[in-house]
Amino acid sequence: MNQFHLEPNMLATFGGAFYPTGYSMVMFPDAKDAARVGQQLIEAGFEAPAVMSVPAAIILSQITPTVSGADDPLPSAGTEGATVRALTELAQKGHAGLLVKTDDEDIADRLMKVVREVPYSMAQRYRALVIEDL
Repeated sequence: MNQFHLEPNMLATFGGAFYPTGYSMVMFPDAKDAARVGQQLIEAGFEAPAVMSVPAAIILSQITPTVSGADDPLPSAGTEGATVRALTELAQKGHAGLLVKTDDEDIADRLMKVVREVPYSMAQRYRALVIEDL
């Protein structure tokens, strides 16, 4: 499992908010659960580079600032700004995340089979033009 680092291709074209197309972000109230699920995903066949640990501090320092321009010059037609604000609120409460490469629905289903074994606070799949609740 890798540590998350924000890459330019993880930002929305308009507004620049966090929008990692082809990935799912899952938030957990307990950072230990996030780490355990990350390891279980790798054991279940996910490639290690496709599973990234996103601690609360990283959300606040790297993802939260991306929302500042999301509604500039015009309000966003999408929900990316609201989603970043929801991630920020959870991170402020100490929640930790996993960002997992989920190119298709089958992979997203495999992800959630493992995730649902522990309490999680939020799960979102970023597709082209759609943020899907998992």
